[in-house]
This record gives sequence, C-alpha cells and structure tokens, in this order.
Amino acid sequence: MNDEIEVQDDLGHLISKEQTSLLTHMKVNTNFSGEVVTIASGYAKVVLDTLEVMRADEMGMVHGGFIFGAADFAAMAAVNEPNVVLASCACLFLSPVRVGDQVTFIAEEHQKEGKKRTVQVKGYVYDIKVFEGEFKTIITDRHVLRLDLLKNTEELGKID
Repeated sequence: MNDEIEVQDDLGHLISKEQTSLLTHMKVNTNFSGEVVTIASGYAKVVLDTLEVMRADEMGMVHGGFIFGAADFAAMAAVNEPNVVLASCACLFLSPVRVGDQVTFIAEEHQKEGKKRTVQVKGYVYDIKVFEGEFKTIITDRHVLRLDLLKNTEELGKID
C-alpha cells in the first residue's frame, strides 16, 4: 500500500506523504489501543472507539490508561521501526473522555537523533483536544526482550 496521502503540518498546510504499511506492534489489540487508519513516514493517525469495558466510574469516564495506550501506539506507528520502544513520555490529559467517544490521535515525528526519535501526539474527540504528549523512543538493533540486559548489569557491577 504505497499511495500518496495528504496530511497537515503544524501550521495547517497540506503536505503529501507516501503511505506505507505498519511494521511494528503488529500484535496490538486494536480494540484497546485503537486502529491505525493512516501511516506515512514519520506520521500516523490512530482512531480509538471507546468501549464499555474502558469505563472507570458510574459517569462513564474512560480510564486514562486506554487513552495513553492508544497515544503510545500512535507514536510507535509514526516511528514504524520493528524494534521501536518507548523510553519516556511527558503527557497531559486535557479533557475527560466518555464511553462511546471516538478519539483520533495524530502522531508526528519531530526529532531524529541516531536511534532516538521524539514524537508529538495529540488526541481529539471531535475538535476538542483531550490529550497531548511528547514520546521519546529508541530503536534497538534486536527486539528488546532479546537484549541481554542482565549481562549489561553484571558488567557494570564489575567496574566497581
């Protein structure tokens, strides 16, 4: 699927990007993390339809973990490398989300430094911004669960 798509930059200008296929986080449950509806180099749009099982209280507020999970998935999709992982995030939950709301997340890669990427993610219900975050990611050479982290820790202990 290599088609041209138009996306808006930060100033609202339409720019063309080549649409690509998702290469990461392929086993994510899209019921809970949203569905990638658009993906291009450094850009992803994820839509989360909130469900009754996401309810946090009697008023129908959605638990923020589901909002964060979908935003994280959008950031990973924007980087779109098989071994991308989240290193840190600074985020704001700007408005509550209710069961039944559809949240659209726009993720844009803003900085590349070696294997590090910084991705800005904004989430909207209609035109109301409900979430904003800066996700710092790292692309590892191998899957993070295949890295020998214990070996690295032991080597650090030998330095003392």
